[in-house]
Amino acid sequence: MRKAFISPSKYVQGEDELLNLGFYIQSLGESALVIGNKEDIDRVQDKLDKTAEKFNVKLYRAEFGGEATRDEVERLKKIAEEKGTDVIVGLGGGKAIDTSKVVANGHNVIVCPTIAAQDAPTSHSAVLYTADHQFDDYAYFIKNPDVVLMDTTVIAQAPSRFLVAGMGDTLATYYEARATRQSNSNVNAGLPNGYHTGATGPAKGTIAAMTLAEKSLEIILEKGYDAKIAADNNIVTPALEDIVEANTLLSGLGFESAGLAASHAIYNGLTVLDGPGNYYHGEQVAFTTFVQLVLENAPKSEINELLDFSISVGLPVCLADLDVEEVKYDEILEVAKKACIPEESIHSMPFEITVEAVAQAIIAADAIGRDYKEKNK
Repeated sequence: MRKAFISPSKYVQGEDELLNLGFYIQSLGESALVIGNKEDIDRVQDKLDKTAEKFNVKLYRAEFGGEATRDEVERLKKIAEEKGTDVIVGLGGGKAIDTSKVVANGHNVIVCPTIAAQDAPTSHSAVLYTADHQFDDYAYFIKNPDVVLMDTTVIAQAPSRFLVAGMGDTLATYYEARATRQSNSNVNAGLPNGYHTGATGPAKGTIAAMTLAEKSLEIILEKGYDAKIAADNNIVTPALEDIVEANTLLSGLGFESAGLAASHAIYNGLTVLDGPGNYYHGEQVAFTTFVQLVLENAPKSEINELLDFSISVGLPVCLADLDVEEVKYDEILEVAKKACIPEESIHSMPFEITVEAVAQAIIAADAIGRDYKEKNK
């Protein structure tokens, strides 16, 4: 059996950690192109100036156009070539970071999230979109980022909704990893077939990845509420530090090396409805994780634990929480159909999947969530 575990070369996290960015750039070259939204770069420009001076590196800023398109990647590549930079720094949120990864093409890339809203920063992949914001393609790289740098002072200044959304994304990690392990399915850490000469095909998850996935859930349930309170007040506490690590490192390594299953597939299916698009990735995944537990007939104690936590931090527990006020079977069936296409991760569940069963699980989860929420006002 072939197993695989992949990760960034370095993960560093702490208050004012951006002041050390120059040290990590210095380990890879002498200059860097910093890609990010204008507002995100402006917010940390003082730290960028200080780290450039302290470590004697040159930083060039390139303002991100707002969408991770092929044209935007080519535009930024040209700027990097014109400036002759050795390193690409992705700063900000998910799309700016994904674009930076594609510009670097897996070489000399440092990721500096300014929010902890999802677990993708540590991964060896990125998502590309069209100019009208539709999914285009996945991009995979020969390795994960060289450095993932989390400045918790910056992250604590962001609206707490981002941190809570990250918790929603992390909730799925253990349950999807468990299903993947039970079905002995492949994980994302295995190199895609034909990726490069010598690739030996798919791989299974490791004990290490499964352990990290399990720990991510434990930390979220134990520290999540306290971390939200810290983020509400823009302060860094041990609980917030723990949640930033769980949202980013533990969940990031967990999803990529332990596997995805129904939750993220159903999230992809929700795109056929209008309402959910108003919410962040992790907010939607919180609900679809609940759907996965209903689909697999998980113990009531496990479902109630998830519902109690979600309600405590303000994560969705029913479709109305995602602006779907009227649940129509025909529409939910379309969600299920998209979630069940052959290439989706839902087929990593340890039992046969049918479109009808998924649709019924979504409707059941919605009804349970609405009832639970009403009874626990």
